[in-house]
Amino acid sequence: MSKVKPFFLIIILGSLAALGPFSIDMYLPGFKAIANDLNTTAGKVSLSLSSFFIGISAGQLLYGPLLDKYGRKKPLYFGLVLYILSCLGCLLVTNVEQLILLRFVQAIGSCATAVASVAMVRDLFSVKESAKVFASLMLVIAVSPMLAPTAGGYLIAAFGWPSVFLFLGVMAFFMLLAVKYKLPESYVPNPDYSLKPKPIISNFLVVLKEPYFIIFAAIGALTFSGLFAYVSSSPIVFMDLFKVSETTYGWIFALLSVVFIGLSQVNTLLLRWYNSKPIILYALIAQSLFSLVFLIFALNNWLNLYSMIGFIALFLGCLGLINPNASALALSPFQKNAGSASALMGALQMGLGAIAAALISIFNSDQLWPMPTIMTIASLLALVFLLFGYRKIK
Repeated sequence: MSKVKPFFLIIILGSLAALGPFSIDMYLPGFKAIANDLNTTAGKVSLSLSSFFIGISAGQLLYGPLLDKYGRKKPLYFGLVLYILSCLGCLLVTNVEQLILLRFVQAIGSCATAVASVAMVRDLFSVKESAKVFASLMLVIAVSPMLAPTAGGYLIAAFGWPSVFLFLGVMAFFMLLAVKYKLPESYVPNPDYSLKPKPIISNFLVVLKEPYFIIFAAIGALTFSGLFAYVSSSPIVFMDLFKVSETTYGWIFALLSVVFIGLSQVNTLLLRWYNSKPIILYALIAQSLFSLVFLIFALNNWLNLYSMIGFIALFLGCLGLINPNASALALSPFQKNAGSASALMGALQMGLGAIAAALISIFNSDQLWPMPTIMTIASLLALVFLLFGYRKIK
């Protein structure tokens, strides 16, 4: 156990874990302003979100082996410096293509903080203590989507969209100082650990042979792509089509995050009486029905601001019940390859999320139907996977 007090360790680790969610959500209220300044469309700006998701997907597979070979702090230094430099680059962009590229680089940097914070909890705390610390980290990650867009909305309204990247860069700089001077090296580097592709790929192939993983990781990734469709299109829907301000958009996003987080907590209560499989089944059926009705409303132009928020809340509420159970069931067969399974599951979620966000940017940006279309397709495909998957498991 480190000489640094546990409280300060948790603060540092929680800050590292929050960098990714803040990077995703804080600039969302600025989509319209970014589009105006760079002479492009909000749909094109949303590609910078897709590139961030692709970077996270790739980065999760990259940093696991690096943390085992070089220890925890050196990859953290690399990731944080890369993140800070990319933030400075975002301040100087002159076109949207530069922003898209720099957001990809920024994601690669932020992945180091996400993966390392989880690994260091396991290193620094006992099994009993780590459960409490993980709960604290999950709370920080859950609260971040509520705080980030609201804070971003006020920053953008007062100082313009570049202020968000300045804030994120300064935030990462202080994290770098904390890692350097306050965070202990918690893992002895293993020079014998191989970074060759063959053993790494073989671990992933072992995971992919497990039917439980295939079925439930696919369900989790498909339904999560509906979340990313919402995140990437919400600035266009709320600020361009419903004409809400940056600050109002931040509060709407925070409210919907509360719904998602709240139903995730309700799930822990339901697990006292039911196991994960029926919860996923009924939540998926409900999500598919809600999404279909949402799509019908959108195609017939029956949506207003309040019904839009209501349908998104219903979708996210169901997701709050589906995702924790799907993740638990996908990882349940693994002990030896749990790290590879977790990284692969995260990469799958972010990869499909990037595709969903990219599709949003391709669709016509002055329409409401793209978001519920992707949500409906994702929910129905996940339900099909579950129904056919039950046969495979049995």
